[in-house]
Amino acid sequence: MSNKSVRHMPILGAVVALAAGMLVALTPAPVHAAAGATLPFTSVEAEAATTTGSTVGPDHTQGTLASEASGRRAVRLNSGQRVEFTVPRAADAVNVAYNVPDGQSGSLDVYVNGAKLAKTLPVTSQYSYVDTGWIAGSRTHHFFANSRLLLDRNVQAGDKVAFQATGVQVTVDVADFEQAAAPATRPAGSVSVTDRGADPSGRGDSTQAFREAVSAARGGVVWIPPGEYRLTSALSGVQNVTLQGAGHWHSVVRSSRFIDQSSSAGSVHIKDFAVIGEVTERVDSQPDNFVNGSLGPNSSVSGMWLQHLKVGLWLTGNNDNLVVENNRILDTTADGLNLNGTAKGVRVRNNFLRNQGDDSLAMWSLNAPNTQSSFENNTISQPNLANGIAIYGGTDITVKDNLIADTNALGSGIAISNQKFLDPFHPLAGTITVSGNTLVRTGAMNPNWNHPMGALRVDSYDSAIEAQVRITGTTITDSPYSAFEFVSGSGRGYAARNITVDGATVTRTGTVVVQAETQGAATFRGVTATGVGAAGVYNCPYPSGSGTFTVTDGGGNSGWNSTWADCSTWPEPGQGNPDPDPDRNLARGRPATATGSQDVYTPGRAVDGDANSYWESANHAFPQALTVDLGSSRAVRRLVLKLPPQAVWQARTQTLSVQGSTDGSAYTTVLAARDYRFDPATGNTVTVNLPSGPGLRHLRLHVTGNTGWPAAQFSEVEAYLS
Repeated sequence: MSNKSVRHMPILGAVVALAAGMLVALTPAPVHAAAGATLPFTSVEAEAATTTGSTVGPDHTQGTLASEASGRRAVRLNSGQRVEFTVPRAADAVNVAYNVPDGQSGSLDVYVNGAKLAKTLPVTSQYSYVDTGWIAGSRTHHFFANSRLLLDRNVQAGDKVAFQATGVQVTVDVADFEQAAAPATRPAGSVSVTDRGADPSGRGDSTQAFREAVSAARGGVVWIPPGEYRLTSALSGVQNVTLQGAGHWHSVVRSSRFIDQSSSAGSVHIKDFAVIGEVTERVDSQPDNFVNGSLGPNSSVSGMWLQHLKVGLWLTGNNDNLVVENNRILDTTADGLNLNGTAKGVRVRNNFLRNQGDDSLAMWSLNAPNTQSSFENNTISQPNLANGIAIYGGTDITVKDNLIADTNALGSGIAISNQKFLDPFHPLAGTITVSGNTLVRTGAMNPNWNHPMGALRVDSYDSAIEAQVRITGTTITDSPYSAFEFVSGSGRGYAARNITVDGATVTRTGTVVVQAETQGAATFRGVTATGVGAAGVYNCPYPSGSGTFTVTDGGGNSGWNSTWADCSTWPEPGQGNPDPDPDRNLARGRPATATGSQDVYTPGRAVDGDANSYWESANHAFPQALTVDLGSSRAVRRLVLKLPPQAVWQARTQTLSVQGSTDGSAYTTVLAARDYRFDPATGNTVTVNLPSGPGLRHLRLHVTGNTGWPAAQFSEVEAYLS
């Protein structure tokens, strides 16, 4: 589900095209061997092939063609130009992801080892260029589509298959080569849809024949023989039946709405055929889905090819113990699959998803929580308006061993979130297990926030994270921005806590490893990083003064111990920390804590840049202290302490000492206690010069008295290098 809220952040980011670290093929390298689906095909990137065309990309900029391509690169062919692939395995079928200019259609000529086939590969813009103006931050998207072809001959590893543009410009992204299984034979005792009058030529309307077959086969099998069948309306009342085809290359149903029902007694098993729709736009009020609603308990969906639909499976009602496995879900204008509340014990595993217009896989706990359900060993490529996997609420959820690549606007590779969208919503609860996932080129610029989303995001959007979030064994490669993000996406500063990150490998991040933007805490153990673009940690909770985010080093971490120093700016990819500016207030916008606060006068008010707001400690309880985390060790030489400048703030003297720490635990005295007079006649401002000495990260003002009020008070604490 796309992030529809605008979060007002005081920092800006830049969308940058990154060239480094692009993978040649989507097929996992050895480092990714444990993650993703076991697939019957091998993908080869067009940019890794031989071509007379031109390469587009790499680019991460929303709205560009390359930003939606696998690997952020593709090959553009003008009429007469070709791209020639070296076949990676024995195959007799191919699927190609491509783009053509808006409003155009045509075909690609196909050559095998130099010989032109009689068949051509159709290409069209009909299913591309989707606009969703009601989703904040969206632009025209969904540029690519997929087209498949049986070659009618076998090719071997090392053979050449070429595609040549004829009459229309075609941008080729990736080709999937596979050995298609021979058509399966009819199961004994099954009811064939052709026996009930279905037309395998695709010319006649087979809807009634399918309905009659489903009714007649109750407790048995509906057989869908090889052929192409057109359905003009959805099936309902489907229960206690198996719908089986001869294989998705052979049995094809043309329908934008296959099953639409709010309930079922269950035991529905759908397998081994294709459902290809005609959905060209996203209309959320229409059930343009392969399955809309419920299949009932103990059901399954396997071996399916689902394409050109709004959503593959939008599941509501009772789907207990449903298994969705070994499917391909391509070119949906919204989600690939969404468990829309009440799901219990659902297993979604070993599926391949490409080119979704929203979250590829989502659990949304609306009306009732999703419980004890999992997304495991799925391969996801190119969701172009949201996340690869999104968990919105739910209890005891598992996201395990998935491979996710190339997210675009408004999305992370994985999002663990309390964003509710609607009520009644059931926030995250129990244990959320995120284990063994590999994220490649994931994370994206969020145009609503004007800064990026990380590869893996924990988001306390509408409420604090109370669940135990356990993130283990994560591999993050070539994130254009950050690796791990902790944020309250609504901008309301709810806490993201109870989080552990264990055993992660981070390679080449554009900005930082940890992007902490809300209060909370996380413990990191065994997290190693190389090729960090700017700094190890960006720790700037928003809104300023809402609290701190504690990054606990549990041991075994390496490569990311620096901290971005300036919360008033956002690190651009590869930028590194800015040079020290002696005139910059190092404390402004930094996390601030105190021994106590009175009413709404919280510590963040002392570092918010507004001299009219102020922190006030607990009354009648000296000594009191205010501590500011500067983010990294800094050679602070001057402090400017302020109270509100209005005359109503009468002159007073505060007695205080200055302390410093490099780790937030052991503090030493930087400047001994003395009296400082604040007088509205001189702006209620005091300057404190500090002696030369080692740098400090944590700056503490220890206050033991105030002649004007029985509490410590500061409207601004400013820290400077000179």
